[in-house]
Amino acid sequence: MATKENSGSTDAESTQKTVNAVLDAVARTAPEVRRGLPGRRIAIEGKNPSGEEQKAADVYTDELLLERIGSISNVGVYASEERASGVDVGSGLSVCVDPLDGSSNLEPNAAMGTIVAIYDDDLPASGRDIVAAAYVLYGATTTMIVARSNKETVTEYVIHESGDYQVVREELTLPENPSVYGFGGRVPHWVEEFEEYVSEVESDPSMKLRYGGAMIGDVNQVLTYGGIFGYPTLTNAPEGKLRVQFEGYPVGYILEKAGGASSDGRKSLLDVEKDDLHARTPVYVGNEGLIDDLEAALADRY
Repeated sequence: MATKENSGSTDAESTQKTVNAVLDAVARTAPEVRRGLPGRRIAIEGKNPSGEEQKAADVYTDELLLERIGSISNVGVYASEERASGVDVGSGLSVCVDPLDGSSNLEPNAAMGTIVAIYDDDLPASGRDIVAAAYVLYGATTTMIVARSNKETVTEYVIHESGDYQVVREELTLPENPSVYGFGGRVPHWVEEFEEYVSEVESDPSMKLRYGGAMIGDVNQVLTYGGIFGYPTLTNAPEGKLRVQFEGYPVGYILEKAGGASSDGRKSLLDVEKDDLHARTPVYVGNEGLIDDLEAALADRY
């Protein structure tokens, strides 16, 4: 890892400088990640801390991001879904990364992403400690969605092959009239209340199913067209599948900044409290009305 200076400062100006440096590193690493995917589609021996099969691309992306983010001044801890614990890289902000969300989509050549959450606290942090969240989407083009604590809006960038990136939308908000939905988990394991809610959504002729197997790709559909995404509580997995530090908090933060809402079925994802780095939570994000209806549908269960 590259040598860095430790600033030890977490005041507002220093925090935003560090946030910008992390986002810059993520964006400029994205083309290298993308170029490295074709030869790293195979599974490797071993599993990540959540018990999921790792692809060579997961490990490759994680190592690249640790090197780049870990060398930034005022970053104290780098944590990844691919590592059991955080890596101490200095003093300052904590950065949580899902290096390659949806890496199972390597085989069918479908969308994948990288998710980043930056916290001004030790890990495991809370959703209210986020100072920035972002995701890179490796789709037909490479884009990056960013939400910052010092801005009230969400920004979308396009990332070029050179590593340069530019703003394409500065005030990205969910459309008022939602039109897409996507829900994870096996239907036989959905709880009755959720299944009834989904039936209501599906009965609306203006709503279209969009589910691609990479959470961040599905969330981006919701952010683009309006709607709802959820990975719910299941009868065989009450806490669902998604990790709160790496997926729940950052996605909830971005959608709320974009004028939408997030929930674990009862409250905002940002108010979920967990004491384990790899803890899971049900995740629901989308237009506020749809999330309100979801919470009402699940009220009797809680």
